[in-house]
Amino acid sequence: MEGSNCSLRVNRQLLDPKFESYKLSLDPLPCYNVELDAAVAEVCLRDDQYTLDHMRAFGMYNYLHCNPWIPNSVFYVDQLERVMSFTVTLDTAMGKPIEVFRFPRDLNTCDSRLCSSMYFASAQWVTLSDGTGTLYIIRIGNQSGSVSGKWEIMFNQELGEPFIVVHSVSSVRDELHIIDVLLLSIEKDESDIKGSGFHVCLEWVSIARAQNEDNGKYEILKRRKLFGKSVPHYAAIEPLGNGVMMISYKPFRFIANDKDQPESSEDEKMDEDNKREPLYNWHQTGEDVTLTFQLPEGMTKEDLTIKFLPGEIDISLKDQGTFLKGQLYLDIDCESSAWIIKEGRSVEVTLTKREPGSTWAELVIGDKHGEYIVDPTQTAAIAEQLMHLTSEDMNPETEKPPCNAQELEECDLFLEDSTSLCRFDGARLKATHVVNLGSNPYLFTFVATPELMPCFALRHDVDALLWQPVSEQADNLWDHIATFNALGYVQASKQDKKFFTCAPNFSYSALCECVRRIFIYRQPTPVSTELYNRKEGRRVGQVAKQQVASLETTDPIVGFQASNERLFVLTTKKLSVIKVNSTD
Repeated sequence: MEGSNCSLRVNRQLLDPKFESYKLSLDPLPCYNVELDAAVAEVCLRDDQYTLDHMRAFGMYNYLHCNPWIPNSVFYVDQLERVMSFTVTLDTAMGKPIEVFRFPRDLNTCDSRLCSSMYFASAQWVTLSDGTGTLYIIRIGNQSGSVSGKWEIMFNQELGEPFIVVHSVSSVRDELHIIDVLLLSIEKDESDIKGSGFHVCLEWVSIARAQNEDNGKYEILKRRKLFGKSVPHYAAIEPLGNGVMMISYKPFRFIANDKDQPESSEDEKMDEDNKREPLYNWHQTGEDVTLTFQLPEGMTKEDLTIKFLPGEIDISLKDQGTFLKGQLYLDIDCESSAWIIKEGRSVEVTLTKREPGSTWAELVIGDKHGEYIVDPTQTAAIAEQLMHLTSEDMNPETEKPPCNAQELEECDLFLEDSTSLCRFDGARLKATHVVNLGSNPYLFTFVATPELMPCFALRHDVDALLWQPVSEQADNLWDHIATFNALGYVQASKQDKKFFTCAPNFSYSALCECVRRIFIYRQPTPVSTELYNRKEGRRVGQVAKQQVASLETTDPIVGFQASNERLFVLTTKKLSVIKVNSTD
C-alpha cells in the first residue's frame, strides 16, 4: 500500500498508571420506556448474505441514529417507511416519536433490500438511503427548540446496487454547496475463487449545487470507488471533502471510474507478502526484549553493524544496506543492551527495557517483517496482573466469571495484526498516511464535536484511547483527546457485546449486549467521604464506578446511542431512555 508510514502520538498526560479498577455500584438508574406505534424496519440477512462482512455491515447494523447538533435527539425508520424522530425535553413527560419524513415508494417490494440508513451531514442536511439503491439528500426546515422541522427532498437518484450510508459532510467549495457521502455495498466478485466470492465497495459520491442558485438542482459532481476485501471498521470524509480516513483489516484502493473492475492481483500480492517467512523473530520478558535473525551466508560479525539509541535501533549489513531501522515501541537502556552471534550463525540481540515490567506490543513501530513468539508463562503472568481490573460480580445475574483472562490475553496478542489506519487523498486517489494498528484493536466510533470528523477508540495496552482526526494538522492527523482507563481489557470479557459508545463529553462509556443488559463505566470522580486502600494504607481520592442496567424486555437490541445525560436503547417495539447523568 502506498503512503508514508506514521504512528499515533499518545498523550501521556491523559494516562493514569495508578488506576486500580471499576467499583460495581448498585445505585439505580432511572429508565423510561416509550412504546412504538409501528415496529422498527429491521431487515434480516438473506440466504446469499452469509459472509462475516455481511454480518458486520448489515447484521450488526445500528438502527438508531443521532443528530449531533441536537442533543438527546434520535431517529429510526419503522415498517411504515417513515423516519421517526424522538427528542427528550423532560424525562418525566416523554412524548411519542413523530414522523419527519416518509419514503415516496413501497420498499417491501424490493427483494434485495438492505436496511434504511442515514447520516446528518450538518445541522440542516441529511443523507438518506432507502436500502434499495436510491440516495436522498434532505434539507431540514427551520427548527424550533429541540423539535425537528420539515424534511424536504432536494435530490434523489437511484445509484445501482443497494447500499448503506456510512458518513457524509456538507461544505462550500469554489462557490458550490457540496455534499460528500460514503456509501457501502458488498458486491459479488466472480473472479475471487479462493476467497469469499465478494468484495466490499466504498463509493464516495459528491453532489453539488451552485451556491448562488437558490432554485438550482443538485447534481452528481463526482463518483469515486474504493475496493477492498473487508468491511472497514471506520470510514469518514474530511470536513472540506479533501480526503477519506479509514480503518480496515484488509487494504483498500481507488478505482478511477465505473468502467474499471477491481483486480485481484494486488490483493493476492498482499496475501503472498503476508505468507513470506519473517526476517526475524522476537520475544520478551519483564526485563528485556530479544531479537533473533539469521546472518546471511558468507558474512561475518565485521559485516554487521548494530546501533542502539534510547528509542531507536539500526541494524545494517555490509553491501545490503539497512536490515532493520526504526522507532522502538518503548525506550531501552543502551549500555545494558548487547548482541552476539551463535554457532548456528544466528544473531541474537538483547534490548534491556528502561521500564522493567512493561509489555511491548511491537518491536519497531510499523514494521511487519518480524514475528512475535509468545511465551505462555508470560501470558499467564500478564493475565494474573490484570485480573483486578474487573469485578467477579460484574455479571450479577450469573455465577459464571465474566471471562477466562488467560485465554483472553493469549487471543489478544494475535488480534487483527494487519489492521491499518489510512488517509486517502481525494485528488490523487492514493493513500498519503498509513498507521499499522496491529497492537491497537479498534473498539468503537462516535461523534464528539459535530463540526469535526467522528472520533474512534482504540485499545492501547489495557486502556481505551479516544482519537480525534484533525485533517488540518499535516504533521499530526490524529489527536489523543481522552482515555477510558482499563476499558480495553474490561470490554474484551463481554463476549455478547453488540454496540459500544461513550458520551460526547467523555464522562462515561457504555456497551450493550444483544439482549437486555447495558454496562456503564464512569470516569473516576472525587469522593466526598474519606476512603483508604486497606492493602497499602493510603487515602483514595477518586473512584471509577461501573453500573449495570437491565431492560424489561427480552426483544433483541437493534439500536444504541449516547448523549451526555442519557442512553437510548432501541428494540424492535420499544425505545428505552436511561438517565445516566443529571443536567446540573
